[in-house]
Amino acid sequence: MRTILFLMRKEYLQIFRDRTTLFQIFFIPIVQLLILSNAATFEVTNARMHIVDFDRTTTSQRLVQHLTASGSFTVAATSLSLDRANDDMLSRKVSVVLNVPRDFERELVRNGNAPVQLLINAEEGAAAGIIASSATRIMAGYSRELSAELRPRFVAVRAGSARSASAAMPTIDVRTRGWYNSSLNYKHYMVPGILVSLTTIIGMLLTAQNIAREKEVGTLEQLNVTPITRGQFIAGKLLPFWIIALVTFTIGLTIAKLVFGVPMRGSLLLVYLAAALYLVVALGIGLWISTITRTQQQTMFVSFFVMMIFLLMSGLFTPLDSMPMWAQWLAELNPVKHFVLIMRGVLVRGAGFAAIATPLGILAVYGIVVLSASVRQYKKTTA
Repeated sequence: MRTILFLMRKEYLQIFRDRTTLFQIFFIPIVQLLILSNAATFEVTNARMHIVDFDRTTTSQRLVQHLTASGSFTVAATSLSLDRANDDMLSRKVSVVLNVPRDFERELVRNGNAPVQLLINAEEGAAAGIIASSATRIMAGYSRELSAELRPRFVAVRAGSARSASAAMPTIDVRTRGWYNSSLNYKHYMVPGILVSLTTIIGMLLTAQNIAREKEVGTLEQLNVTPITRGQFIAGKLLPFWIIALVTFTIGLTIAKLVFGVPMRGSLLLVYLAAALYLVVALGIGLWISTITRTQQQTMFVSFFVMMIFLLMSGLFTPLDSMPMWAQWLAELNPVKHFVLIMRGVLVRGAGFAAIATPLGILAVYGIVVLSASVRQYKKTTA
């Protein structure tokens, strides 16, 4: 332990004596968080939908068919329980719940107006607005179609009233409600994701650059001939950046709350547990990159190549639902995607441990695999 502490002290001295590195660690991420959070935007297709159809008539079934035929919605589950639908939305299995009340068709024929409820996961603020607009447009088209079909039945029912047949226009009253982010503030969705990307840069890029710099100046060879074990060397290299990245993460989280008003409905302990596991993954990838490169320039190119793929396929800038199926399956191998889901789930939706257990477990396994692979690769290239 004493050896590891001396190695950590040496790393901290190197870091804090280098003004460029300090600038990269603390100033650049804060500026990026403030700028990118106001600039990012996106759109949504193929939103997963849970159908709760209490009416179970031909009219309600055709309503669902119109929604799915548009290509904007996909039925992921059906049930007669709003509690189950709520659980599916909390666990991100669906992003939309369509609630068709009892007597939907009957009210449409009798009164010319029948309500349906569309519950939307509004943590993805702008995306929720697009989903609501698309659903309203589709239902309006279906309403016009029904007006022609149901007019004779509606006129027969209303024949004894003073209301004229020409006024008989059956319509569907869509009542939209946004869950988790009722104001549709897209910053509540984007800021946690951008914070993940900045943590990735700190954890991956700086670790890889640090070891590459030691290769260039020759100090790595000096360390290799000292009587320290490989485990001590790895711990001494990774722990300082792990701690610094957590400090930077804390600063970013504070800015997210105080500047952007991001809600923190869930447990911060879960957030930090996920961040600690994720940083092991990011640091391990950075270490692995450093073992296959010889210069800082090579390290920079490889790191940005890996990070661009991770970030673009994480659901940070483009919703996963709009990606082709092969890309969605490939995204399951992306650790950034799982950390983004955890951050948004805990902070915005208030998800508990059960809701994020799967992505948390994936990060833990990913960390063990990546760190082990990077250590083995280091042994091979420095022997």
